[in-house]
Amino acid sequence: MKRIVRSRVLLLLMLLVLNTNAQNSARPAPRSGTAAARPNIIWIITEDMSAELGCYGYPLVKTPHLDALAKGGVRYTNTFATGPVCSASRSALITAMYQTSIDAHNHRSHRDDGYTLPEPVKPITDYFRQAGYYTVSGELGPDGIKGPGKTDYNFELKNKPFDDTDWSSRKEGQPFFAQMMISCTHRGPIWRGAVQKHEPQIDPDKVKLPAFYPNHPVAREDWATYLESIQLMDSYVGNLLKRVKEEGLGENTVIMFTSDHGRCHVRDKQFLYDGGIKIPFIMHWPKHLKAGTVNTDLVSAIDISATALHMAGVKLPAYMEGRNIVGSGLQKRDHIIAARDRMDETVDKMRCVRTKEFKYIKNYLPNLPYMQANNYKEKQYPVWNLLKELKSLGKLTPAQALFCASTKPAEELYDIQKDPEELVNLAELPRYAKTMVHMRGLLQNWITRTGDKGQYAEKKIWLPKKIGEGF
Repeated sequence: MKRIVRSRVLLLLMLLVLNTNAQNSARPAPRSGTAAARPNIIWIITEDMSAELGCYGYPLVKTPHLDALAKGGVRYTNTFATGPVCSASRSALITAMYQTSIDAHNHRSHRDDGYTLPEPVKPITDYFRQAGYYTVSGELGPDGIKGPGKTDYNFELKNKPFDDTDWSSRKEGQPFFAQMMISCTHRGPIWRGAVQKHEPQIDPDKVKLPAFYPNHPVAREDWATYLESIQLMDSYVGNLLKRVKEEGLGENTVIMFTSDHGRCHVRDKQFLYDGGIKIPFIMHWPKHLKAGTVNTDLVSAIDISATALHMAGVKLPAYMEGRNIVGSGLQKRDHIIAARDRMDETVDKMRCVRTKEFKYIKNYLPNLPYMQANNYKEKQYPVWNLLKELKSLGKLTPAQALFCASTKPAEELYDIQKDPEELVNLAELPRYAKTMVHMRGLLQNWITRTGDKGQYAEKKIWLPKKIGEGF
């Protein structure tokens, strides 16, 4: 009798297990993209800055908060903006498209002509919203978020690109995507105020200038102030990271840090040398990205936009030119492309191809000098006028004279490994003929594939209302 009872009990237990397994197999497995799994994403974008950070090995600069972020995440060493000025670069970032593909390549164009994005292109925030995200854009200051962030796009949007300036107003449990902007690294009045009051101050006599800038007190003082603006910026990042920790968001929040384009110095911003387009990029995601990793892959800034969408569980649309850079099955780049077009009232056109070994620059208007008249540069950059003065006195070194020449070469080629400051143009040397053919081909294929709108004349040139207005 006991044996029969035990048999019945075992049979009932087996039926119960089978039924439970059937129910579990019918229930979809959790995946990245479900409400519980989706990370918050905070993308910190500072302005006009190259990789002069402690974690990138730059001396003198103290950036403890970004150094810690890099130590706990991934530091990318070959990331490039698609354009060396804010409006073109930010137009690309918000769409994950080259600015040249969407007619947003001329600096601060389409300000009052009603131009909108071509179909089917949308701002990435539209995709975040469709995925259930709350979208935020705020400006970081010494006391946290002080208002809306910069939305300096060369097109009009039918709807507001962001929901608010702070994620605290989202629904309970709703994931958020936040672009936190920092402007203190942008040359302007703050450099004469908060930047020079912030500690520690940097001794101008200890800074090491690139060879293409004069070793002059004016240049050293200007460079030191730039580095001090980076230190102030790092303190803003520290305040934000503290808030994330206090709100218990750290474990399920991706934090990315980069700049909109390269540093705000004479030969850098507005030009396609590495100082104008090579930017820092740090990504931190606990339990998903290996801490302390250094990644040397070539990354275009529009890939950051695409990667943020991927991490939110969004399938990237087929038209999008940015690529996801995390996970498996990646399509790594063997080169990046960047473009410079009209800057303020100054018309020019340049394109570049950058591999890990070489930089190729095509100057479409070689009869024009690099240092064309430009109100912004002349009013805001002391070294701009210093170079012109030294040229008139015959006191420029050969490296400095290159940028001050009355014309440009039609093509430039630099061996980045041997010549990181891009001073020795190899374009006309016979032994680099095959390299030139290859680089020209890469550029032409990109122009054809993306439909580079720089091939066509601009219908209307937007001019600043105020002479020397800071861009």
